[in-house]
Amino acid sequence: MPSLRIEHVALNVPDPVAMAAWYAAHLGMHVARNVGGPNNTFFLGDAGDATVIEIYNNPGDRVPDYAGQHPLRLHIAFEAPDPDAASKALIAAGATMVDQQHLPDGTHLVMLRDPWGVAVQLCRRPRRILPGDRDTSA
Repeated sequence: MPSLRIEHVALNVPDPVAMAAWYAAHLGMHVARNVGGPNNTFFLGDAGDATVIEIYNNPGDRVPDYAGQHPLRLHIAFEAPDPDAASKALIAAGATMVDQQHLPDGTHLVMLRDPWGVAVQLCRRPRRILPGDRDTSA
């Protein structure tokens, strides 16, 4: 079996143009590729150029009711050195607070919803989940 890397995770959203702009302005993401077209497809890269989220509006299937889903069903998690400060800034930009947790291992999690109802989690962990890029040549 080959070793594969995730290229992207995709979300069908109601307004990809506005969402791409908000994620760039407030979450440090950048437009890695704008396919445009009738679906307004954007590939958004994270600040470390390690992860890509694709957002589009494709009428081939309905846009999920993200706001009606429990955030544990689907959320986008971001590393945040100061989750409290980051959540305050995001709330000022239109996000809404859902929940906050301080775990016994020192992890601090803040769950928010972006202006379109998609759950966004801010994470500060004592240790990163993955320390960095790993050699996949083996």
